Amino acid sequence: MSDKNKKLFSDFPPVSTEQWMERVTADLKGADFDKKLVWKNLTGINFQPCYNIENKITQLKNTGENSQSLVNYRSVAVQTAEGGNKLAIKAVEEGINGIIFHLNGNVSVEALLGGIDLEITTVSFEITEGAVAFTKDLVSYAKKSNLKGYINTGIISNYVTTGSFDENQVEVAVELVKLTANYPNFKAITVSGTEYLDSGANQVQEIAYTLNSLVFLVEKLKEKGVAVQDVFINLNFQLAIGLEYFVEISKFRAFNNLLAEVAAKYGVAEYSNTITAKTSIWSKSITDAETNLLRCTTEAMSAILGNVDGVLIDAYDKEFKNPSDFSSRIAGNITTVLREESYFGKVSNPVDGSYYIEEVSSKIADKALELFKAIETEGGFYTAFENETIQQQIADIRLQKLKLISQRRTPMVGINKYPNLMETVDIDLLSKGGADNSKVLTPRRASLEIEAMRRVTEQLVADTNVRPIVQLASYGNLNMRKARAAFAYDFIGVSGFDVHQEESFASAEIAATESAKSNSNVVVICSSDQDYDETAVNFIKAFRAINTDKVLLLAGAPKNMNELTEAGLDGVVNMRSDVLVTLAAIQKKVQKTLKSLEV
Repeated sequence: MSDKNKKLFSDFPPVSTEQWMERVTADLKGADFDKKLVWKNLTGINFQPCYNIENKITQLKNTGENSQSLVNYRSVAVQTAEGGNKLAIKAVEEGINGIIFHLNGNVSVEALLGGIDLEITTVSFEITEGAVAFTKDLVSYAKKSNLKGYINTGIISNYVTTGSFDENQVEVAVELVKLTANYPNFKAITVSGTEYLDSGANQVQEIAYTLNSLVFLVEKLKEKGVAVQDVFINLNFQLAIGLEYFVEISKFRAFNNLLAEVAAKYGVAEYSNTITAKTSIWSKSITDAETNLLRCTTEAMSAILGNVDGVLIDAYDKEFKNPSDFSSRIAGNITTVLREESYFGKVSNPVDGSYYIEEVSSKIADKALELFKAIETEGGFYTAFENETIQQQIADIRLQKLKLISQRRTPMVGINKYPNLMETVDIDLLSKGGADNSKVLTPRRASLEIEAMRRVTEQLVADTNVRPIVQLASYGNLNMRKARAAFAYDFIGVSGFDVHQEESFASAEIAATESAKSNSNVVVICSSDQDYDETAVNFIKAFRAINTDKVLLLAGAPKNMNELTEAGLDGVVNMRSDVLVTLAAIQKKVQKTLKSLEV
């Protein structure tokens, strides 16, 4: 075989699943394979760690086509037509090729779109009042141009967030379909699914409920005389993008596949919908907010690889202030860089044929179809929402997600792990808690409960003018004391306390004496299990003989916890500690101590 025709990696013999399992079993040294290597997602799907040619993977059909003309959207809030136009033109000059205008009322279309080339720029509109009058003006203004985009009247999103369905919106949708009939690239009906994921749902739920709501709308419009074919050629879907990279890629592919099945059930063989993907609210943070840029980047990547038609990336600081020119520009640049420099959107369906992604796509499609059918069997979307079935199913997943975050099993940088201890946070920006209305969906950040805990610290600082100090008192085995000090630094730093770097001592006795006398409010003992067995009880007794007010913790999981607690230990921090429960207890004692000093 010539080098020219030689297959890549042909010099390396293939490894069978059996051979791979033999090696993995040996490396695991008796540990449970499923617990260590099989990823159990909250969709109820288990993902295997290895795929090869021996795996028989079902390859989905109708997973969408990678858009060569991917729309990079920017939101523009329209106070006046002239102001909105100015912001839109600025966005276009910065490389944005799609504008989503948020309208509070009827404005002059000519003033709003003046100077914008409708042949090049996609224009979409979020409008809840006066949509028909506005669209009449829009199609009159567009005339024979290739008008591209969509209009969203909030027919679904308003219902799921308020609990009240506006029947008049159905009449509005009928008129919009008629008005835009000569503009096949402008979609008159938008079905939103972002509220599900942003309220804590998993990917399977987002797909299923979005398709359930589509069936609900199709039936409503059929009653008004709209042909099913006309509905399907006028559809734009808005879906949120979560953080689970490969699962999100698969979600969009599975959605397209199931949409084709729903269309087929209605006898529609050919249709042309669009999917607009939006970065999620759920995954964003107020603390260490610049990390949102990284989240937005991976979210955009997964959406594009999942074959969406447009991407809307929110500014990284949108969650706590009006986005600045800088943050808006950076958000738009993410998609531009991915498209122009990383060639996302220029390669046709690059993930097709990937064993892992095909497997995940297939499993998500199966699960979503199962849930979709269950909702339809129980009376459909409207019935399921009115009797709160959908809300309860989402709440169940949301609580599981929040538990994993609180236990730090789902790491979120700057929220429950790797906090930015140099950062100061305005107390007014932090949430007071995450109470949810069970009757409606409430898009929210996953971090609300942790923010509320951080708010307690900031209030304490405001009340006492003292930011509690945490001392990491280490001794003994070098590797273990450093590892446990690093863990404690990261864990307690989430609270907003002033966590000092590890302070090493020559012995447990010296560590106990010096840390008890220091100006710290919290002391964490950091050493090895062997050192704890030999010295922890004496450390605590020596410490408490000098100081009874400070919070005293131990980094690790000692076996003689009852004995240590009796000696005066307040608690432990380890991999199994719940960050909210643990830090709230620390705050409570520190708060009591500081207020007693004021008296």
